Amino acid sequence: MGLLSPGWAGSEAEAATGDAAFVRAMLDAEAALARARAAVGLTPPAAAEAVSRAADAARIDPRALALRARVGGNPVIPLVDELTRAVAARDEAAAEHVHRGATSQDILDTALMAVARRARRAVIADLARTADAVAALADAHRATAMPARTLTQHAVPTTFGLKAAGWHTLVATARDRLAGLPLPAQLGGAAGTLAAFTAEALAMAPGGEGARGPEDDPGVRLLRAYARETGLDEPAVPWHALRTPVAELGCALALTTGALGKLAADVLVLSRTEVGEVAEGRGGGSSAMPHKRNPVRATLIAAAARRAPALAATLLGSLAAEDERPAGAWHAEWQALRELLRLAGGAARDAAELAEGLRVDPARMRRNLNATRGLVVSERLALALTPLLGRPRARRLLDEATGEAVARGVPLVDALLAAEPSLAHRLDLAALTDPSGHLGSADSLVDRALGRCAS
Repeated sequence: MGLLSPGWAGSEAEAATGDAAFVRAMLDAEAALARARAAVGLTPPAAAEAVSRAADAARIDPRALALRARVGGNPVIPLVDELTRAVAARDEAAAEHVHRGATSQDILDTALMAVARRARRAVIADLARTADAVAALADAHRATAMPARTLTQHAVPTTFGLKAAGWHTLVATARDRLAGLPLPAQLGGAAGTLAAFTAEALAMAPGGEGARGPEDDPGVRLLRAYARETGLDEPAVPWHALRTPVAELGCALALTTGALGKLAADVLVLSRTEVGEVAEGRGGGSSAMPHKRNPVRATLIAAAARRAPALAATLLGSLAAEDERPAGAWHAEWQALRELLRLAGGAARDAAELAEGLRVDPARMRRNLNATRGLVVSERLALALTPLLGRPRARRLLDEATGEAVARGVPLVDALLAAEPSLAHRLDLAALTDPSGHLGSADSLVDRALGRCAS
């Protein structure tokens, strides 16, 4: 029900990956198999039509199916029994063509990919929204100076535009990687040889055992027709024990939540009361403290980013699958992949809402830049002092002046002038300590991140 998973509760990804959605996907896979068999002459078209009509998810109780799945270890076995009886009630002869030649893994793997395809559409759409929103932030704040922070401390000035452009790069990369993954149908029969289908085709066409090319092989023809009927990608070979499609998808989903997690981590830090440089447009309340407006969207994204790597590790562990069909490795994937689809879907939805409503406070950023009284531009001062004093002397002077500024709580310029009064006539210290003058190539980097100039 999502009670303990508010990050994905109510999302399109949740609806696309629920038990009812999996039942629908398994029945679709069975109906597609019947139609594919008809397309290559193995099943009468009328029988294929009967199977497709009977493949009605409304007839199936997912809970009852789950309980019956314990007997055979997967839900396809009781599903086939239910579907066969439903077809027989319409056309007893057609019932012989239900699941014919396939194995349970063919149907469940195909259903997993079909469910993933539907959930992926929602994830990609929300990633596109997020990318557009952070690109707009990057453009609007390309000159908004703020402290860059390294190892939690103020480092040198940067711009909020460049930070948002970095988010855009991560989100766009995750979106493109996820969109580019093939999601293949699965069909191999008992042990991945398509032997039952081939034998059936040969029995129906005696004398067809002679030399034939791969494209004329009846099993390959059926595989191609099946992929076409499911709308999934056509695999080169059955992948019962070749689990890269699932592992790659899991890694892409984990990368997606991690990329969004970086955005969330930055928002969480920048929205701290004492930092206050950004705020969520719709902060969450507190059950105990009426004044609080918590960064809830960022919090839920961060939670997803912490859970996803372990789930992806489960899928990576299943790559070491023994024999032609593994025991346990395949079974371990189902819930892990579903949860990854949900986490990525919920995180993408929250990220889109967060980015579209994010409030930025340039004045607070400027105040924070000035909090160190000039220390944030010590790098720039070192570059200016080196030609005048030489590098060793310039470094010693700055080390002493920064130490004095921190100890006495005075501006860095005052400490420098106390140590080296002649600098007042040799350098424009007011200009050199303006943080907005030490932003490097931030503006051009924003353009590069947004794809507005040649790489």
